[in-house]
Amino acid sequence: MTRIDLHRHLDGNIRLQTILELADKNGIVLPARDPDSLRPHVTISSPQPGLTDFLEKFRWPIAVLATPDDCRRVARENVEDAFRERLDHVELRFSPVFMASANGMGPAAVVEAVVDGARAGSREFGVPVTLIGVLSRTFGAETCFRELDALLGFRDRIAALDLAGDEAGFPARLFEPHFRKARNTGWRITIHAGEAAGPESIREAIDLLGAERIGHGTRAVEDPALMDELAEKEIGIESCLTSNVQTSAVPSYAAHPLRRFLEHGILATINTDDPAISGITFDHEIDIAAPEAGLTPELVALAMKNAERIAWRDGCLK
Repeated sequence: MTRIDLHRHLDGNIRLQTILELADKNGIVLPARDPDSLRPHVTISSPQPGLTDFLEKFRWPIAVLATPDDCRRVARENVEDAFRERLDHVELRFSPVFMASANGMGPAAVVEAVVDGARAGSREFGVPVTLIGVLSRTFGAETCFRELDALLGFRDRIAALDLAGDEAGFPARLFEPHFRKARNTGWRITIHAGEAAGPESIREAIDLLGAERIGHGTRAVEDPALMDELAEKEIGIESCLTSNVQTSAVPSYAAHPLRRFLEHGILATINTDDPAISGITFDHEIDIAAPEAGLTPELVALAMKNAERIAWRDGCLK
């Protein structure tokens, strides 16, 4: 069975040991000095009140990124982690402005470093990698224009564009011109929607931004007509079971709509989101989270086939 992770943030998958080593190199004081003591500061151990609380765990992983070489290392290590998890293909997404935010790096330098590190990792470990640029909506529309420009400077190495961050506070309609420009470039479009806002957020992602895939999309179940549309238009859902429990998008694995998505004929998939932040691996999501969400082995297999069907392999780094 082909193992594909379509929704993995490389800036949410920075190793504890790497955080410690980069902090030492860059003179950054962390709240702990060994992996076990640092873990509670960067890894979720229980559900958070909401998405913005979940995102607070990114503080220290991002704080230690001070140079392009740091970003290059993190990107390469992400591919090595995918290799260790026996992934046949991984789609890594990243926000250059977010990664640059703590120490004043230029977003374009971050993009160049991530592209270089991911490509080096792909060649070294033999894992096909597709890169997806992320606009961090939380920084506002104007900053996202600058972020888009940084990503467009490497348009031939990046396959798609995403919108992530504070979904409730920064709705999709604010970013129509950004995604029009991205579509004109030929990029594919995936949007975080229906995680921290309702089904209307998913509709805006599709109708206004041109989403071909939806990240999370848990609240689609509130709108039967939307469920039908997702199935009929073959718009994929990048489900992230543990992450959705941890952000309180759903109250439990058992309450997650992934099973309903699959039974409704929607091209839903199983993904990790932010493995280091969530303290999980791809195997955890397949072997533990999915059964607790009510997926039979047949439905797990269907989700994995869906991932193979909707993966953007034609955009793999060369």
